[in-house]
Amino acid sequence: MGVFVSLQAIEEAADRIGGVARKTPLVPLVLEGHGPVLAKCENLQSGGAFKIRGAHNFIAQLSDAERCQGVITYSSGNHGQAVALSAGVVRVKAVVVMPTNAPGIKVDGARALGAEVLFEGVTSASRKARAESVAAERGLRMVPPFDDPWIVSGQGTVGLEILRECPDISRVLVPVGGGGLLAGTATAIKLQRPDVEVIGVEPVGAAKMRDSLAAGRPVTLDHVASIADGLIPVRPGDLTFEHVRRFADDVVTVDDDVITNAVLRLFRRDKLVVEPSGAAAVAALISGTVKPVVGNDRTTVVVLSGGNIGLDLLARLAGCADRPAGDTVVRDDE
Repeated sequence: MGVFVSLQAIEEAADRIGGVARKTPLVPLVLEGHGPVLAKCENLQSGGAFKIRGAHNFIAQLSDAERCQGVITYSSGNHGQAVALSAGVVRVKAVVVMPTNAPGIKVDGARALGAEVLFEGVTSASRKARAESVAAERGLRMVPPFDDPWIVSGQGTVGLEILRECPDISRVLVPVGGGGLLAGTATAIKLQRPDVEVIGVEPVGAAKMRDSLAAGRPVTLDHVASIADGLIPVRPGDLTFEHVRRFADDVVTVDDDVITNAVLRLFRRDKLVVEPSGAAAVAALISGTVKPVVGNDRTTVVVLSGGNIGLDLLARLAGCADRPAGDTVVRDDE
């Protein structure tokens, strides 16, 4: 791999995205048996997810010629909405390639923000191939969903904000899809506070980062399936893998039943609307996958990475919380 993202690049990204991305709050959660737990509420972010940070950091650095041509990306939903939002801010045409089974709330969100939405298959590989084909045909600039230094730097601003708002933290838990959020957050935190533990959380059915770390290289899963549609790429990025291997302390997995319980707990007890992908870090705590740290000086921060969940899915989760949620699983089969 080439050069790691620097703390300076993340700080510059913070300045660049100011006024477009929000500085989201840290909200206390009540989790029995744990010390203080704060939620970094990226579900309240512009576009409903952390993705605007990386997307705008990327698009804001494009040349005038590239902006004139327009941008394209491939996404299960949140990154597509972020690209559409950022493109609208700088008045750039945006195209988003989504899977045919993308949640309606994310498709509608991208369209409402002015993006042209195309559909291609149900795998990350198929929509990437379609996006690359359309980009070549129309001369559009690709905005990668996670495996790019500008994207990682933008996502790293989450880590900057956490440390500035709560300098006494001892641990941060971060959901893992392609790895951009974990890579950036871990880099920002460890370069300033190497004593803070940073843990990634991904679904049991899409453990691409955990398996890659075990193999010592990025691996491609034959099959993934999870209710957490934003966390099911079949492979981590090369850049994100190297950052996670260097800066993160661990990556753990949680099953879909626990993710469902976390979504409902956040909604009912904390009045926070969080999509399954965004609730993975809380799921790791309530399941005991990540052991409690007790003491008033041992604060844990959980990143709620997104809140784009439709009322239909929320109702289905509430109705099947006590039985297997097989009908809600999203698959990304190679």
